[in-house]
Amino acid sequence: MDWITVINSAIAMITIFFGALGWLAPRYTMKTVDLKDGGSTMGRSEVRAASGALFVVAGLGALWLGTHVAYAMLGFIWAGGALGRVTSLIADGTTRLKWIFFGSEVAVAAVALSVNLGAIRAMQFAVSAL
Repeated sequence: MDWITVINSAIAMITIFFGALGWLAPRYTMKTVDLKDGGSTMGRSEVRAASGALFVVAGLGALWLGTHVAYAMLGFIWAGGALGRVTSLIADGTTRLKWIFFGSEVAVAAVALSVNLGAIRAMQFAVSAL
């Protein structure tokens, strides 16, 4: 197993792990990110869907497809999270937890994108050289 496969598998597993928290433990997730239950089940439903199962399926899909494009898409997903987080840092004010989440999102996105987009470019170059 090469190092890119190890990195990609780790990124997929991180994505699945955090998704599983949102999907299967929405109350814990809501408490961690300071979301309040508004009296209906829609808040938990949204966390289960948008912060949970979506990430589980994205990570499983990347593992199943096993391509650099699939793993790069995980990087784009994490980059989207970082974009939303930095928007909040600017528009809503800063907190230590926001900075920690932002740093984590940027780090995962940077690794996933640099490793996989680099591999895609290398394959394209090799094919064009033929």
